[in-house]
Amino acid sequence: HSLSDPRDQQISMEIDAIKELGRYPTEPYPVQVVKGGITREPRTLAEHQRVDAALQAEVRRRLKTAPTKDVVLYVHGFNETFASAAYTAAELCHFFGRAHVCSFFTWPASTTGGPLTSYISTTESALYSVGHLKKTIRTLARTPGVNGLHLVAHSRGTAVLLNAVRELSIEAIAAGENPDQWLKFENWVLMSPDIDADVASQQLQLFVSDPGLTTRWRSSRLPEFLRGRLTIYASPEDKALRLSEVLFRSRHRVGQLSPEDIPEPVQDYYAQIGSVDVIVYEGKRTDRFGHSYFASNPRVSGDLVELIRNGTPPGAPGRPLIRSGKITWVFPDN
Repeated sequence: HSLSDPRDQQISMEIDAIKELGRYPTEPYPVQVVKGGITREPRTLAEHQRVDAALQAEVRRRLKTAPTKDVVLYVHGFNETFASAAYTAAELCHFFGRAHVCSFFTWPASTTGGPLTSYISTTESALYSVGHLKKTIRTLARTPGVNGLHLVAHSRGTAVLLNAVRELSIEAIAAGENPDQWLKFENWVLMSPDIDADVASQQLQLFVSDPGLTTRWRSSRLPEFLRGRLTIYASPEDKALRLSEVLFRSRHRVGQLSPEDIPEPVQDYYAQIGSVDVIVYEGKRTDRFGHSYFASNPRVSGDLVELIRNGTPPGAPGRPLIRSGKITWVFPDN
């Protein structure tokens, strides 16, 4: 029935049961004073490690039946709940062909109060959640048997993800490791990113424009951050991003970019780096605000599925996109 069009009956979903496998200790983790300084409290550290091991054991269990041995982690955006994020993750997992181990990261994205109040509180809770997402990605990447990570984020969740990835990359370089190998990144997918274009560019440049951060790096070559691709889905018809555009006095939100909004020098820069694609959907809205087209529009969701499920590059058979710039692509009219 899920592939029928039109469907002969409405499909409803509900969460059957939730089983808690573990819970990290309450923050901040306690410390104890010892001769010469302070250390972590042993019982709390042991509990943290136990929870880490429980998560990794569940991932290993699911890897046994996952053809790719990869993990997909979905990070939701503003005005979502645990249940709505679970439904979206389940839908994505279904259309990815259940080829990967599917997971999602949920964070306190306000769903109460007026839009203005909710959005402002969500901005700070997003910052609060960066450290927790960082722990999650690190634990998944270090799970034995995981070949690669596909990080998929929507709306305000893209800001949480980019900050977490930046901090993890600093950790990797401090340890003398290439971030892409240490963290097993295959794909970063930013869908309708609710982040200022200039801020996003700063995040994506990572250490290129700050030589002081890599002064102890062993190689003359810059660290590598991505084995696969960075893919951004944007739409000029995304009306939901207008609120954040006004609140932040942002000239461009990444999720609203059209090919003409990306200057040629910027396209040249990211084309030189490689593996960066901006996919622009310029058609009619298929949901109320044109913000969730990755799920509501079959053309966009089909393109996302082909990317994650089969690793197909844009413009290749299966992804009939038209190149509109050095890093930009659009959907064909037909």
